Amino acid sequence: MQHDIVFLDRESVGANVRRPNFQHNYKEYQSTWTPEEIVERLKDASIAIINKVPMRADTLKKLPKLKLIAVAATGTDVVDKAYCKEAGIKVVNIRNYAFNTVPEHVLALMFALRRNLLAYVKDVQAGRWGTVDQFCFFDHPIHDVAGSTLGVIGYGAIGKSVAKRAEALGMRILPYDVFPQPGLVDLETIYREADVITLHTPLTPETKNMIGAKELKMMKPSTILINTARGGLVDEDALAAALKNGTIGGAGFDVLTKEPPKEGNVLLDPTLPNFILTPHVAWASREAMQILADQLIDNIEAFVGGTPQNVVE
Repeated sequence: MQHDIVFLDRESVGANVRRPNFQHNYKEYQSTWTPEEIVERLKDASIAIINKVPMRADTLKKLPKLKLIAVAATGTDVVDKAYCKEAGIKVVNIRNYAFNTVPEHVLALMFALRRNLLAYVKDVQAGRWGTVDQFCFFDHPIHDVAGSTLGVIGYGAIGKSVAKRAEALGMRILPYDVFPQPGLVDLETIYREADVITLHTPLTPETKNMIGAKELKMMKPSTILINTARGGLVDEDALAAALKNGTIGGAGFDVLTKEPPKEGNVLLDPTLPNFILTPHVAWASREAMQILADQLIDNIEAFVGGTPQNVVE
């Protein structure tokens, strides 16, 4: 059997994507967003490759030839998995590829925010250093990472990788996960005690807006909140208010509820204090993207070979 493979958002993977080792036709598009485009481009496809293209039931119903959705990411919230299961469409994802790139991004955000680097850089660029009488100035609080407490919400592979690096820096770890394992604490303990909180959970109906105004008020005024997982885990309006009011000490986000934020977002406000926003690139080191691209094709070859791997139910 010859498979028709279509990659709907090729520009979202900055790595070499090798061709599968079985007979196939292959076509790729740099980006695809509308349901009409999806249906037109996948009408003859048996295998679809996507990263963030929404694959909802109304669209999937119009694609009777589709047998596999290979997601070029770990998160699969863009896919209607319930419909896929009903229709016999396999969904596979990428796993354990971001074990360096995401933890390093988390640590970069943590150091920058704990030391108020953005504020000091802006002050220097504005000429502030040239106006003072001493060799330095202390307009913004600086806190050590060593000796502080890190709360890790979502203690899977990435969460553990972050924790391992943090422990090497002399941090105390407070881990939380929905799956029982030794050493876990409850969320309230993390909110009360952590100096830095980092999120590593999927976006589900249960985790949507899991941190809102109530949870932010439980945190210390110096707490730093980091989200490199999924937009939607934190109530963005509540976070913006908490930053402006000094409820927490700062935040570093790599994700937004809607990406790209073409209609704007409250977290795009450049006046938010001690806030860093990066454009969903924590996963995107060159090394990690190549691991992802190789595993993507491995998943497709395994499916065609009759031994599917990394199947998402």
